[in-house]
Amino acid sequence: MKAIKKFEEFLKEGIVKIQNPNKSRAEFLIKSAKQSYENLFENINKIGIRDNNANDYVKTCYDLLMEIVRAKMLLKGYNASGIGAHESEVSFMRELGFKETEVQFVDQMRYFRNGMLYYGTMLDSEYAKKVISFTKEFYQKVNNDLINQFKDGLLDLKEGKIKRVA
Repeated sequence: MKAIKKFEEFLKEGIVKIQNPNKSRAEFLIKSAKQSYENLFENINKIGIRDNNANDYVKTCYDLLMEIVRAKMLLKGYNASGIGAHESEVSFMRELGFKETEVQFVDQMRYFRNGMLYYGTMLDSEYAKKVISFTKEFYQKVNNDLINQFKDGLLDLKEGKIKRVA
């Protein structure tokens, strides 16, 4: 698997476009990720992690991680679409301060998820456990940042420092 490009390259190629920040869509994605995260651990507690459900868990983890990354992108005024969009979102993790090893791990998840969807790739419970552990750490780190960002934004709105845009 080749190294993932820098985020700036996706901007230059037009895969990522600059737009006005979209807080309402970001908020929806954050709520969706939260629900997926809670459901993930509810399912793990009820049925455990086995080879026959590893793919489901890896897909869920990848999807909820990308919802959070997309939310952060939208809050900063970026939107990715088309061929290479998922890769650009993974690359954006560098902009969020993630280590290169973490970016590469999520890119591997992206690659395997694509394989599951289009080529019948089957993953095992050991890999799913690694993904779930990473997801837990990622979610806690980024989710706390997002909660604080929204609180700051709402406070600024209440204090009249920023105006609501229709």
